[in-house]
Amino acid sequence: MKLLLAALIGLLLGVGGYTAFYAKGTSYLSDDPRACVNCHIMREAFDSWQNSSHHAHAGCNDCHVPHDFLGHWGVKALNGYHHSEAFTLQSFHEPIQIRPGNAAVLNANCLRCHGDFVSEITAARVHGDPDVSCARCHSAVGHRGHR
Repeated sequence: MKLLLAALIGLLLGVGGYTAFYAKGTSYLSDDPRACVNCHIMREAFDSWQNSSHHAHAGCNDCHVPHDFLGHWGVKALNGYHHSEAFTLQSFHEPIQIRPGNAAVLNANCLRCHGDFVSEITAARVHGDPDVSCARCHSAVGHRGHR
């Protein structure tokens, strides 16, 4: 029984280790935008970002991940789980769509950089207007022509 358990654990660690190596798992711990194209489905988004107005000023994590320590690593871990599940089971929508929680992170990061400039516009958020989001009108800013 102990030998069977040891073999099972060894198999799981071996398959898990190979999968992490093959998927370039450690690259996701960086802020390098090239990590996002480890999955071929993100190539169009990456290419369009390279041609966008934000390319020189913001990478993927600047817009799509919170900037506080816990939020940063929590969202990265949660997204990593969801991405691996979606790509393993081929259960993702094409074209790829942002989840509501990630859209909230994106909007918060837009306001983090541009908040002073748009403070008059975003004052409506205080009154509970859920449709006030940066990407509602500016969906192609970070990914030129990509929706």
